[in-house]
Amino acid sequence: MAHSQHTTIPREFKHLTLDQRGMIAAYHESGLSTRQIGAKIGCDHTTVSRELKRGTVLQRNSNLTERYEYFPDAGQRVYRENRSHCGARFKLADVSAFMDHAQRMMRDKEWSPDAIVGEYKINPKTAGLPCICTKTLYSYIDKGFMDTRNIDLLLKVGRKVRKKRSRINKRNLGESIENRPPEVATRETFSHWEIDTVIGKQSEGQSLLTLLERKSRVFLIRRLEEHTVECVNEALVALQRDYGDDFAQVFQTITADNGSEFSGLSDQLSSLGSKAYFCHPYSSWEKGANEKHNSLIRRFLPKGTSFADLTPESVARIQNWCNNLPRKILGYLTPLQAFHAERLAAA
Repeated sequence: MAHSQHTTIPREFKHLTLDQRGMIAAYHESGLSTRQIGAKIGCDHTTVSRELKRGTVLQRNSNLTERYEYFPDAGQRVYRENRSHCGARFKLADVSAFMDHAQRMMRDKEWSPDAIVGEYKINPKTAGLPCICTKTLYSYIDKGFMDTRNIDLLLKVGRKVRKKRSRINKRNLGESIENRPPEVATRETFSHWEIDTVIGKQSEGQSLLTLLERKSRVFLIRRLEEHTVECVNEALVALQRDYGDDFAQVFQTITADNGSEFSGLSDQLSSLGSKAYFCHPYSSWEKGANEKHNSLIRRFLPKGTSFADLTPESVARIQNWCNNLPRKILGYLTPLQAFHAERLAAA
């Protein structure tokens, strides 16, 4: 096939080189039109026209008269200056109010960058104001533009995806999670919970009972004087008193692991109008949402901390912090907002 018959489409919108600018200067000086110059150097005539405007400068003659003349190096210099100003503009100066807010929320409330950005965009007081995305906020933290450092942030974890496996429950405390209604696993319906405990100093015996509603992610924490079946049952009875006649509606099912403290859970919940299900042995990931929230408690009460002097007010502060942290999965509503919305919808 002859070269004149090739089907390759020449690349358009290619930037001019300094050599091409030199050719433009020579052809322009010889009197060729912009279309003729464009045909010779392989670009559109409008590119030549813009380049002539870009690189033409005012010159003064020896007789003090003035003339306009195109110089390739002048065009190249203007081109480089324009290129230095293209691309995404640095936003830090435009979002100073948001940056102050983000710094304050990370320092005072220990919110994650994603929670801060999401809540800022949906809050009626700040929606529409200049803001940056989560990725940019993390980038500013990495570059040292904020007092907050990466080590100060909430733990960023990557969790291995687990496949559901059917196996024999060697320690049978009650009905298996395999028999739990499928809509519980998909979080389609409200009022299905996970239950667990967080242990304090081993030698003292106190622990925290934690319950997480799977759909809204609302989190309840109750202090247990002892890590026993009796204390767990007492806490559930107290919870039933708090919710009264609504308890069975709000707590339709509760999923637990096979810890000995839950050995009386089935009977206790049955007496309260609710239903218990149990994970497979050594499968805490089957109630992973609760496990993750327990790790939030450890930000305030590291492993080995004594719970002996832990007051109800301190427990309430931790619970309120967890329930007022905006969540991306909830459209940056807080768990408390989502919980109240679900209860209103069910009423």
